[in-house]
Amino acid sequence: MTGMNLLTLLVMGLIGSQAEAKKTAYLFTYFVGNGEDGLHLAWSPDGYKWQAVAGGKSLLQPKVGKARLMRDPCVTRGPDGTYHMVWTTGWWEDNIGYASTRDILTWSDQKAIPVMAHEPNVRNCWAPEIVWDQDQQEFVIFWSSTITGRFPQTAGSSESDLNHRIYYTTTKDFQTFSPTRLFYDPGFSVIDATLLQAEGRYYLIVKDETRYPPKKHLRIASSDSIRGPFVDLSPPITPPGRWSEGPSAIRIGQYYVVYYDAYRDRFYAAARSKDLRTWEDATAQMQFVKGMHHGTVIEVPMALVEHLEQ
Repeated sequence: MTGMNLLTLLVMGLIGSQAEAKKTAYLFTYFVGNGEDGLHLAWSPDGYKWQAVAGGKSLLQPKVGKARLMRDPCVTRGPDGTYHMVWTTGWWEDNIGYASTRDILTWSDQKAIPVMAHEPNVRNCWAPEIVWDQDQQEFVIFWSSTITGRFPQTAGSSESDLNHRIYYTTTKDFQTFSPTRLFYDPGFSVIDATLLQAEGRYYLIVKDETRYPPKKHLRIASSDSIRGPFVDLSPPITPPGRWSEGPSAIRIGQYYVVYYDAYRDRFYAAARSKDLRTWEDATAQMQFVKGMHHGTVIEVPMALVEHLEQ
């Protein structure tokens, strides 16, 4: 058996010592430009210093959706070790992209999931995220959409007459999906929701997309359930005047770290907290990959990163 075959089996979770299993790293999915060239990856041993995988090359080309983009890629690991990814296929689509993999290199056929095709007045499906619901033994997928005519009380508060809320569907097999439902309505235009499980609760981090007057910051609500209702919306956790989007959160040591895209100022940023209430700007302590945009962070076996680099 060659070293590569042995390593591949380890990555697939079929063999491996207990000591090897404890060696982990952090993997970041992201896109560059407009998302036209597909999936990019970065990795870090500590969650602070990041470097591009494969020299910054795209590892998966987008093939679905009218616009053929791969923006906002979100990956989660299922209970059987399979990694599932969803993404934004275009600016003005009624679907989201989906593919799966065991090793982040060899992917299933891509498919467009028509999550909002039943809504004739839907304008978009942005920044889908996917999480595993252990209690219900199924995946929850959520994203932001504007449906023309809905929520008239906040009409005109975002650019291009957009007025987003968060919607969701569930699936066990990625063949059949539950009817799309409203996931979160905070009373304002909201996008880029991400979930963090911590302290026995679920924390939903969102972007207030209000443009008039300008908000464009990140806030957090919490719930006892992965599906809400989410309550106790926090004040902004990002600095005043820093337009922020695309959050992704994970616990690293004693801190909860939220990575996000400071898109107007053209840099990636981070906030961290020990208690999910008091936040500090951790951007100066980070080393990000130049040009990265809205992605997600997950913890993976170090063997997977070594496999990707080889």
